[in-house]
Amino acid sequence: MPNDLSAVTPKLLAQGLLALRETCVMPRLVNSDYGHTAASRGAVIDVPVPSAIASTPVNPANTAPDPANLTPSSVAITMDQWREAPFTLSDKDLANVFDGVIPMQASEAIKALANYVDAYLLGLYTGCPYLVGEPGLTPFGTSVAEATAARKMLNNNLAPLQDRRMVIDSDAEASALGLRAFQDASFSGDASAINEGQINRKLGFDWFLDQNVPTHMAGTVGGTEASPTTIGSGMAHAVGETSLSVTVGADNGLSLKRGDVLTIAGDSSPYAVAQDVTIAADESGVVSILGGLKKPLAGDEAVSAAGDHVVNLAFHRDAIAFANRPLADNTEGLGNLVQTATDAVSGLSLRLEISREYKRTRYSFDILFGAALVRPELACRVAG
Repeated sequence: MPNDLSAVTPKLLAQGLLALRETCVMPRLVNSDYGHTAASRGAVIDVPVPSAIASTPVNPANTAPDPANLTPSSVAITMDQWREAPFTLSDKDLANVFDGVIPMQASEAIKALANYVDAYLLGLYTGCPYLVGEPGLTPFGTSVAEATAARKMLNNNLAPLQDRRMVIDSDAEASALGLRAFQDASFSGDASAINEGQINRKLGFDWFLDQNVPTHMAGTVGGTEASPTTIGSGMAHAVGETSLSVTVGADNGLSLKRGDVLTIAGDSSPYAVAQDVTIAADESGVVSILGGLKKPLAGDEAVSAAGDHVVNLAFHRDAIAFANRPLADNTEGLGNLVQTATDAVSGLSLRLEISREYKRTRYSFDILFGAALVRPELACRVAG
């Protein structure tokens, strides 16, 4: 039995990596260039975020000018997501492994890990305040307007033109595939949309279907047109402030959720709510936002919020940083077989542990990763 288990471990691990590659969409689309050395849970990786540099006139002198006022920052990624998917295999299942077939139980374990990683990355949308389209209305129903609006948003935010992705749910994909701009080879340059049901690269984006695209259930700002929710009367706010003093209208209370998109009258920049908050009708309170104000406020500006929406996502790969590092093999003195492997294509790392229990053999895939939305300006929600 030990020899059989030693032989089956690399085969099962390799098949698991292939399954993970095929079912996990987002890790292949975001920035994952943060090393692949063994790491422990809780380790922190600092992802650098460059600061803007302005050009200056050249004035020859004895010494070069000091490039002062550069304040590059970093975003910390904590390796705090350690997930396991255990299962057991029969002798017949083990025989299938040697024949190159991944057993159903192992496949389900991989699917559970893949869905968790994928959903976790998509869930980082809550830090992105940029939104195009109409909440509650599936995009691409009649035109490509939502895609061009997302492209414009990324262009305005100075996102690089390459490595842009569009991740959409099945409803949005069905609508997009019905458009002549995507179907007709004379429009798109290839026939893959009509032949294979694949959009591929269109309008400056690489398009991907993802069944894990989330729906944001928005809170409510409260108030009415007659008694709106506003920035507190006379409550001035400076650029960069992240705490907004608001007064709720007398008709309804305010109940905002993390990730809600706020707009403030007189300010063209949207803002993402940092944490859940509830304020009673005709009361005042504080709403926390991410990133800070882009424009100063004098007070009395009306506040509104986007409604429930499916969060299709247009983004540049550098918007999200993903780190998946292999857990170290550890077999000494434990009596278990433990092996780690990294997929050369997707870069995903997976560990398989095999242990003998009472009258059965237990198998467990586990994965360690961390992720963060490091540059929100390089992402845009496409509401559905």
